[in-house]
Amino acid sequence: MAAVCDICDKKPTFGNNRPWSRKITKRRFDPNIQRVRAVVNGTPKRINACTGCIKAGKVTR
Repeated sequence: MAAVCDICDKKPTFGNNRPWSRKITKRRFDPNIQRVRAVVNGTPKRINACTGCIKAGKVTR
């Protein structure tokens, strides 16, 4: 499943792991994406929405 929100287009961001040993490796920060049934144009449809959009009320369930 692609970690992209269908509402706000939030995507993964990338950064570095920085352990105590300072050995830097790449890592990926995924948004919290949930597969929810939402009403889109009057019909129920399954979409990928981040929890920020769900809490903000941008998704009508």
